[in-house]
Amino acid sequence: MDIFLAIIGLGLLVLGAEIVIRGSISFGKKINISLFAIGVVIVAGGTSLPELASSINAVLNNYSDLALGAVVGSNIANLVLVMAATTIIFPIVNINKNQINQAWINIFLGIFLIFMTFFYFNYIFGIVAILTLIYLMYIQMQKGEIDNTEIDKNDYSTIISLILIVLGIIFLVFGSDLLVSSAIEIAKKYNVSEAVIGLSLIAFGTSLPELVVGILSAIKKKVDFALGNILGSNIYNVLGVLGISSLFGNFTLPEIFLKQDLLIMVAITSIVLIFMLSMKKIGRIYGILGLSIYVSYLYYIF
Repeated sequence: MDIFLAIIGLGLLVLGAEIVIRGSISFGKKINISLFAIGVVIVAGGTSLPELASSINAVLNNYSDLALGAVVGSNIANLVLVMAATTIIFPIVNINKNQINQAWINIFLGIFLIFMTFFYFNYIFGIVAILTLIYLMYIQMQKGEIDNTEIDKNDYSTIISLILIVLGIIFLVFGSDLLVSSAIEIAKKYNVSEAVIGLSLIAFGTSLPELVVGILSAIKKKVDFALGNILGSNIYNVLGVLGISSLFGNFTLPEIFLKQDLLIMVAITSIVLIFMLSMKKIGRIYGILGLSIYVSYLYYIF
């Protein structure tokens, strides 16, 4: 029953994210937000909502390991699973300076999380993180180097768009409640730590929206959007998800994260950056390497 409820929770998270994305894109068009802003800011933020809902729920129930595991695990899943699946279908070519800068920001945030293992997350971190996120998204909107016209979504009226956003958030919150509570019970029954459950089951489930968007972009042979969504979502996860979650309670990073998961996250991001700088593309070689790394990672943490 717990596994069944977890699957339902994952389904609601994915459905909620899809509805939020559709409503957000339509609303953005109605108020004349640029396609770059819609893709990188709204869609990346929308696909990070499952992580946010799960993390806030976990912190409120005093299971912060699940919140941190979901963020770190989701970032790793985005970099190896989502990006690998995307590039195997269609390589990401013509890497530009703005995309490289986003990769550097991801590396810096990973190193920052390693630094945070010596401290704890509280409302001060939350305020600083949220303000930093707003500033970074403003800078991204100003650069406007990514054209996301390949994502075709239906246009709705302003009222319908807002209703879709609200309805999607409701699905996200309810789905995260089912998922977190089921994951905790599964962890207890099988003697698996909460951190591992967060790094695997929850992280994979909350990365499904990015995976769907990435595959859709690859099928349309317009993968710049997918890359921006992946790197943008990871920025949202660290600054937005952990930032907002820290407003609901104080928590610390488990020592095990410092010894393995954060180092893995920084290492994988560095590999992506090396591909960007040396080959000016992320092709099928990375795709095969990424999937191999993700399977090996899941086997290792279990």
